[in-house]
Amino acid sequence: MLPPSKDMSIVHIGIGSNIGDRQAHCKDAIERLKRKGIVVNKLSPMYETEPWGLKEQPKFINMAIEAETSLSPEELLNTLKCVEKEMGREESVRWGPRIIDLDILFYNDIVINMEHLQIPHPLLHKREFVLLPLFEIVPDKEHPILKKTIRQLKEELNGV
Repeated sequence: MLPPSKDMSIVHIGIGSNIGDRQAHCKDAIERLKRKGIVVNKLSPMYETEPWGLKEQPKFINMAIEAETSLSPEELLNTLKCVEKEMGREESVRWGPRIIDLDILFYNDIVINMEHLQIPHPLLHKREFVLLPLFEIVPDKEHPILKKTIRQLKEELNGV
């Protein structure tokens, strides 16, 4: 892969769905992101995972992508929320069922801690459904706060 142009940032986005045709929803979200100018460079495999947080709901399909964007972190967040809304996501209970869920996991190596936007994603190191897909595409990516690679975080979570 070529390095990003100076106006592009490397981002990692988590994708999940547990309503309807979960795999199709994940693929649709990626196509919608591409149409909005986000350049997808790497895709993880899709994994069926147990729900996290709220257990009484269908299993998820989860994956991650690495992409390039000229959008700022806040613009990217707005774009992800727009795609979720376009696909029919409605606000419901925290960690509840959803047609699509799009989360910014990393944005370059920056750290943002605002009420509505936290980068890196504050729970990614505690969630196997995030670490496993990330491990498939960027095992040596270092978490800018924890100073550990995705490989190390995955091993710690799995007790290796």
